[in-house]
Amino acid sequence: MPETNSPLRILGFAGSLRRRSYNRRLLDLAAKTAPGGIQLLVHDIHDVPLFDEDVEADTHGGPEGVRLLRAAIAAADGVLIATPEYNQSMPGVLKNVLDWLSRKDPAYGEVLAGKPVAIVGATPGRWGTRVAQAQVRHALSAMEALVMATPQVYIAGAGGQGPDADPFDAATARRLGTFLEAFREWIGRVSLPGDGRFAAPES
Repeated sequence: MPETNSPLRILGFAGSLRRRSYNRRLLDLAAKTAPGGIQLLVHDIHDVPLFDEDVEADTHGGPEGVRLLRAAIAAADGVLIATPEYNQSMPGVLKNVLDWLSRKDPAYGEVLAGKPVAIVGATPGRWGTRVAQAQVRHALSAMEALVMATPQVYIAGAGGQGPDADPFDAATARRLGTFLEAFREWIGRVSLPGDGRFAAPES
């Protein structure tokens, strides 16, 4: 956890490469409406290539885009992932990023192991990325990330007001604020005092 007077640092990234994807814009909205004391920085994953163990070996742990993402996650108190849902599944681009992040970095180790993580998602469809979020949660659990169980935010009907309108309303902004407050409490719950480390809470 940060010092008492320092903001909580959350690193967000979206599982989409589209410039104006709903999930990237959802993170932008979360950054703008984050409660006081929370700093949400959105990271671009365009420079993360397809996972390849030969590339990993040749670059001694991963290419620059991977190293920059790992460093940003290592410096954060928590991670917020916004996932689309394609064909009742998480997108391949997000699974690819998670595969890279599951590998040991020479400097940071497995950066998501023991890291508090929260998941959100937005879609024009009716189901609000429920299946994709469940799959992301499963993969993160295998990576030993400390995934916040509740509350869960599923944004359905994104962009329903037309292509030129804001895809999210004021109610969504309030939901995100409440969600981030809960994530702050989760990070505090799993933090180990004194050294910035984290551990799974007792059941």
